[in-house]
Amino acid sequence: MSGANATQVRSALERALAHAPYLRRLAGREPDVAAALEQGDCTRALDLCGFSDASGDPVASRLRREKRRLALALAVGDLAGALTLEEVTGHLSRFADRALDRAIEAAIRERTPDAEPRGFVALALGKHGSGELNYSSDIDPILLFDPATLPRRASEEPVEAAVRIARRVVEIMQGTGDGYVFRIDLRLRPSPEATPLAIPVSAAISYYESSALPWERAAFIRARSAAGDIALGQEFLSAIRPFVWRRSLDFGALGEIRALTRRIRNHYEAGQRFGPGYDLKRGRGGIREVEFFAQIHQLIHGGRDPSLRAPATLDALAALGAAGLVGADDVAALSEAYRLYRTVEHRLQMVEDQQTHSLPRDSAALDNVARLDAREDGAALLDALRPHVERVGALYDSLDPPEDGALPREDEPLELALAAAGFTDAGTAAQRIAGWRGGGIRALRSPAAQQALEAVLPPLVAALGRAPDPATALNRFDAMLSRLPSAINLFRLLEARPQLAHLVGDVLSLAPTLAEMLGRRPELIDGLIDASALASPPDVGTLTRRFAGAGGEDYQALLDRVRRDVNELRFAEGVQIVSAVSDPLEVAAGYSRIAEGALVALTDATVAEFERAHGRIPGGELLILALGRFGGAALTHASDLDLVYLFTGDHLAESDGPKPLGATQYFNRLAQRVTAALSVPTAAGPLYEVDTRLRPSGTQGLLAVSLDSFARYQREGAWTWEHMALARARPVYGSGEARTALQSIIDGTLGRERDEASLLADAVKMRGDMARHKPPAGPLDVKLMDGGLVDLEFVIHVTQLVHRTGFDPRLRVAIGRLCEAGLLPDTLRPAYELLARLLVTLRLISPDAQEPSPAARDALVRARGVPDWPALLAALDAARQSVRQAWGAIVAQAGNLAGEA
Repeated sequence: MSGANATQVRSALERALAHAPYLRRLAGREPDVAAALEQGDCTRALDLCGFSDASGDPVASRLRREKRRLALALAVGDLAGALTLEEVTGHLSRFADRALDRAIEAAIRERTPDAEPRGFVALALGKHGSGELNYSSDIDPILLFDPATLPRRASEEPVEAAVRIARRVVEIMQGTGDGYVFRIDLRLRPSPEATPLAIPVSAAISYYESSALPWERAAFIRARSAAGDIALGQEFLSAIRPFVWRRSLDFGALGEIRALTRRIRNHYEAGQRFGPGYDLKRGRGGIREVEFFAQIHQLIHGGRDPSLRAPATLDALAALGAAGLVGADDVAALSEAYRLYRTVEHRLQMVEDQQTHSLPRDSAALDNVARLDAREDGAALLDALRPHVERVGALYDSLDPPEDGALPREDEPLELALAAAGFTDAGTAAQRIAGWRGGGIRALRSPAAQQALEAVLPPLVAALGRAPDPATALNRFDAMLSRLPSAINLFRLLEARPQLAHLVGDVLSLAPTLAEMLGRRPELIDGLIDASALASPPDVGTLTRRFAGAGGEDYQALLDRVRRDVNELRFAEGVQIVSAVSDPLEVAAGYSRIAEGALVALTDATVAEFERAHGRIPGGELLILALGRFGGAALTHASDLDLVYLFTGDHLAESDGPKPLGATQYFNRLAQRVTAALSVPTAAGPLYEVDTRLRPSGTQGLLAVSLDSFARYQREGAWTWEHMALARARPVYGSGEARTALQSIIDGTLGRERDEASLLADAVKMRGDMARHKPPAGPLDVKLMDGGLVDLEFVIHVTQLVHRTGFDPRLRVAIGRLCEAGLLPDTLRPAYELLARLLVTLRLISPDAQEPSPAARDALVRARGVPDWPALLAALDAARQSVRQAWGAIVAQAGNLAGEA
């Protein structure tokens, strides 16, 4: 309660008695509350409002008296500033809960006196559900019951008993003998024209899962279990949560909400124009538009971010601001407007306890409301409201811009429109669109699909026309449509979020790999609507927890979900490259964190599944070692995972489960399961290719070997190239103790003394063999080309092994250490960064390493940050020359040492 003093309370009481006949009547009927207010004591006045079980009066009479007392105390406290808006609406909402609860209990006990009142619940919706009740508001509950637990009389059907209880609740709450408690509106229940007043819970769940209308989703943002059998109501709300908060949003629902606003504006046209008669609730820029502004954003983002599911409008706006989805200035403006609107709305209702939201048209009546609010006159009240109405109206209009003109259907006007949009071959593009309109694609044959197509065509054509390669974008979009069973939701999404259409244009123009992913799973676009979509992925621990989920799903469901989540994140990473918003080196690190999080989550689940059948090996555990680009934490979109499976403990031990296995067989089977979990396509699509050929003895060896065997192999049997590969090894799975032991083996292997001549000779021969058997795939194969990344990797690893220093699985760090030690020229640092950035980008833009299109060249130029394509080629030549010189020096040194021998 705020700190208004007694003088302010008494002044507010005087205004109430002078300008609000309803409050004047209440003061006459409740003299003890009025006396407390005359003394300036709001706290005492509220204390006098409690429900009395000792009076002996019927429950309806006691509730009505409590309502009268509360209405008077809250009104004066509100007028005095002793109570905030939230305190006023909170008191009213809590009273509504108590009243409904007592009414339900009374209705049940009147019929079945000895029964426990359960099995019947009132769900609060609207402002009651969010704790924001108006001063003179109706309440809009949905009444549900459980036939199995609802008390009823002998030979009475559950539905019959529930309906009689519901009628009695309504009678207690709004009978007019000596006033009313709350007016009840039950029309928000499912199909009110055909359903009873109270509905079985199972029937309600079935309705919301299959038949509910889009606006009902918005209504349930503010739903809660308010009275009666609270647990029953909470179970129901949990059951329908997926209906309200959808991870993959149906943007048609948003269109319904916007259409509802337009219908409200049209229906209440007289209250739209600001001035006397303006409807604070339904008018343009009024209460409803603040609420819908928040709810639209909640429906878009709340399925993915539970922190946005705040029922109360002010709380929802604050959450949207904290999440960065609505600007701080807009949050402040909407919140300030909402507080003012609700305050003035309360003043309107205090005058005669009418559920009105419109400013009086009569000037004297408007002046009266203004003076109740301690303003000079009606003009001053309008001046206070006007800037807020204009600002809110403009903000809401920005969510619902005027509809663009439809794309022409006639050939010549259509071609002119397409040429203006950026299509150089407008005739071919027009034929493609005419085919869509003619239903040539299965997904576009229904009337609903054609309607959705026409709505999205203007912004879609604009976005594709602005794409780097409009013709390619259009062709790939057509191929994507041809694979869809239905295109309606995709069209609605792109219509609702035009900026996504621009991103799709970039992806379809520039990145065939991403375009193929999008063609298989158009819902990947959903992942780009979050504010975090173009941000770097979180740390491995956070990703692991996300992929692991909250538990409760079976193993196959986990595999499917992880594939969806990983591919959504990988798609977003690729979009960051295509749209040039992130450094490709940071994206490569992000790809690696995603892969490691998925590996840990899936391996944990696979181990748990395996242990249920075979138990555990006492003292043994699975270890996974990452090599190659995964070990170096620098994956591309196309990278596979180079893995080595190891295990600790006694290789002669046996597992302790229902189907025991020896340790070697146990861990080899487990490794096969982990590989399958990471690589086998499921209904949700593929995940990663896994390459295990770098294990000891290669494909001829066991899939999983003991840690002791691995150490012995590295000491006695490994080839030079295997030790070079070990320079980028990184433990990614296993306990901390086991990882430390494995890292110790790696460090000891890399740090041992070597015969330099043999090492250099082996490396030179190996690189020559690779060049003969695996030549560059194209002119831009920056990995395999002469002076490319493979040559640079050989330079780094040979230098590390010769000098036994500079080891780090991350090549960027390793180069830095070797350059700082004077063992490599500084020119190799920028050479590596250029080659690595190009590799990551080209894997998406030109996966075949061929000369890219002019549009793709521009994307490569943006990714590298150079002025133009010739400058990029010049930088690439300089980098290759630096690498060639470094590798040439090693080749020459190898020759010298061989000659000396």
